[in-house]
Amino acid sequence: MIGLMIEGQHGLTWERWDSILRTAERAGYQSVFRSDHYTDATPEDHESLEAWISLTYAAAQTTALEFGVLVSPITFRHPALLARMAAQVDDLSDGRLTLGMGTGWMEREHHNFGIPFPPLATRYAMLKEGLEVVTRLFMSDKPVSYAGEHFQLHDAILLPRPVRDGGPPILIGGNGRNKTLPLAAEYADEWNGVFIDAATYRDLNAHLSNLLAEQARAGGEVLRSLMTRVTFARDEATLEKLKNGKTLDELRGGGRSLAGTPAMLVEQIGAYLDAGCERFMLQWMDLDDLDGIEQLASDVLAQFK
Repeated sequence: MIGLMIEGQHGLTWERWDSILRTAERAGYQSVFRSDHYTDATPEDHESLEAWISLTYAAAQTTALEFGVLVSPITFRHPALLARMAAQVDDLSDGRLTLGMGTGWMEREHHNFGIPFPPLATRYAMLKEGLEVVTRLFMSDKPVSYAGEHFQLHDAILLPRPVRDGGPPILIGGNGRNKTLPLAAEYADEWNGVFIDAATYRDLNAHLSNLLAEQARAGGEVLRSLMTRVTFARDEATLEKLKNGKTLDELRGGGRSLAGTPAMLVEQIGAYLDAGCERFMLQWMDLDDLDGIEQLASDVLAQFK
């Protein structure tokens, strides 16, 4: 399963979002995910659509494409609100949403928009409580009460109940062996590795399988995915221009990007498949390069169908 990952804070407008969704669905991508950010980590600021409003649009304007956030920071929204939005967008799309949740990392957007940005240990505790809140609201047909340090529920119930049994799947992204992967083993339906090479992916995937066994969960209960950049060269001449004096290894950034000609990308994707990856979210940076999105589909995606 191969999809796209769009950085919404890099100039995403309604015209661009509509074009990307329609092009991706027509070209046969499995999914389109997007970041949930207000702005970028460094100036200058660009146009950015609010993530969940744009996902509502995706639900209404596409028919087969899966979609979701990588990921919604727990600092942005109370988890009860996030659960309500996710369940209803999932229902609107007939079950095509994935809910990605994380601690948040970008201090600048929090400062600029007046959103509290506590230390990482606090944000991690907030995320764990948030996952508990969302899971309980998705799973329970009866009112739920919960008394956490950061979030509370008092006889709360999601109505209408999510159409999908258990609500939309929850994704937890990141490469941390001691914090992220244990959370994924406990709460996630999908684990998303981020900007890592195939060997590291294999190691973390095996570690996750061990953690799942400790939770008495089967390995197949958690989908394994990868988010990484793609640098697509249509041919060798284009690749030389993209390298711009760099070596191919430097262009790939130690696992931070798939890079090369179609044959090279097929080989790299195959290495991650061998390491246990089941779904790819390829970070596509040029939001106006629709021809490139289509060419990548015809030259690379077609090899995996």
